[in-house]
Amino acid sequence: MDIDVRHNPSFAVARVHLAPGESVRAESGAMMATSGGIAVEAKADGGLMRGLKRSVLGGESLFVTRFTAGSESGWVDVAAQLPGDVTAVDVDGGLNLARGAWLCSSDGVDLQTKWGGFKNLAGGEGGFLVRAEGRGQVLAACYGALDEVELKAGEQLVLDSGHLVAFDDGVSYTTRKVTRGLMQTLKSGEGLVFDFTGPGRLWTQSRNPGALVTWLTQKLPFSRG
Repeated sequence: MDIDVRHNPSFAVARVHLAPGESVRAESGAMMATSGGIAVEAKADGGLMRGLKRSVLGGESLFVTRFTAGSESGWVDVAAQLPGDVTAVDVDGGLNLARGAWLCSSDGVDLQTKWGGFKNLAGGEGGFLVRAEGRGQVLAACYGALDEVELKAGEQLVLDSGHLVAFDDGVSYTTRKVTRGLMQTLKSGEGLVFDFTGPGRLWTQSRNPGALVTWLTQKLPFSRG
């Protein structure tokens, strides 16, 4: 498949071009439009239990939508729920995505929900990552603008946990509090951070979805009685 991204970085829409008979899997509700002749099928990809695991633990939808071109080529426009950017990542082996970052992927890519260890209990990640395995392309979505960082061997980066989008298998990481003690955490407004070490690529987002939820919860009226 070929991918063109427009309206980035704030309100990105990705157009996925499909050859005759080619298909792509996308997050439920991601479709904005399609060309004529595209077949649409929604199902729990990999079975109900695997779909539930991906939904409950990985932060993705229970059902995955498959778009398939007919006897002629066609296209599908997909967009994320939050305003932000979209990037196409070539996968040859494995890619780890934060909750909600997966938007769509080619047929050669298999999605798994895997335990990332207690060190990944940060930024609402819940200890689990969505892992894309195989060979193909993945569209990853973010909240806000997106940065791709290439870490050299031994090079380190400290990243606030809510700003993670994805990272390569070669990148190692640990999680820690950015400050010492409860008072320092409250004063700084910072929580947990990732210490990433190269070599490999990682992708970050300029806005924090968890911070948005917190802000909305404080501002929106709540029902009484």
